[in-house]
Amino acid sequence: MPKMSGPELAKRLGATRPNMRVLCMSGYTDDSIVRHGVLDSGVEYLQKPITPETLTRKVREVLDGA
Repeated sequence: MPKMSGPELAKRLGATRPNMRVLCMSGYTDDSIVRHGVLDSGVEYLQKPITPETLTRKVREVLDGA
């Protein structure tokens, strides 16, 4: 996205929508994402490439709050 990252958008929206669910995805490894401060630990995350089945399963998990 131009001018704003996904995690930044999630933080801004979270201020007015505290119950909003967020799922981030990236081509970077989850360890390097957390280590470089792009995502807070505990944020739901998928590493690309992903299959449609993996995406579906993770979205369901996030929506269910598991």
